[in-house]
Amino acid sequence: MPKISQFTEEQIAKARVYAASTPPDDLDPKIEALVNDLIGRVADKWTMLILEVLVDKGELRFTRLSELVEGISPKMLTQTLRHMERDGLITRTVHPVVPPKVEYRLTHLGMNLGAAFCGVWVWAAENLEHVEQARREFDVRLAAAKEGTL
Repeated sequence: MPKISQFTEEQIAKARVYAASTPPDDLDPKIEALVNDLIGRVADKWTMLILEVLVDKGELRFTRLSELVEGISPKMLTQTLRHMERDGLITRTVHPVVPPKVEYRLTHLGMNLGAAFCGVWVWAAENLEHVEQARREFDVRLAAAKEGTL
């Protein structure tokens, strides 16, 4: 994902407000369904990596995207780009040349999603040491439990 420094102070502040707020009890079921659908879609590995590359590099051709998103197959890249286009996160521009030239770029909606995920970067930066400490403590407990059962 993009680094925190790529976002404005306003975007970071907004991400902190979102992170601290709780959804209302009378949440519109359509909004709840959209959030659940989008979380499922953008939480997948490939969507997040494509989003990261497009935030960082701007408009790119399919081949360049496949080079920059390490490990993605052409089929998975195609499927993920179609889902992102359907959700309005990217635009696909086909240039009428031979061979065909197709470029992808984030829409305003896609850029806003990248900014929303800035909150995750803020959280990670603020809590890295706590998470690492919790992982170390867990690993010690796990190792001790394994030794006790051997």
